Amino acid sequence: MNAAVFDAIKVLLDEGKVPTVALTKSRLIKPVPMPVIIAAVSQYKNNPDSIYNLMKSQVQPSGSDSKTSQLDRIEEKLDRLLTLLEK
Repeated sequence: MNAAVFDAIKVLLDEGKVPTVALTKSRLIKPVPMPVIIAAVSQYKNNPDSIYNLMKSQVQPSGSDSKTSQLDRIEEKLDRLLTLLEK
């Protein structure tokens, strides 16, 4: 689901409103193609729990930790290679 559409639907749910295409479009921060909005609202209407699953997956930033540690490992390797080149 598009992040901007997800945020718009989340805002509507926080306000206690039922997401519709028109309401979702009115809450968008940036322009999004209409088929994307329709697909997201349809997905929510077919499975309202899907939005909560997406919210839970965004709350758990376990992927960012692995990216950071991967970056740290790459930097360490680069430092070792530069040290070897300087000798």
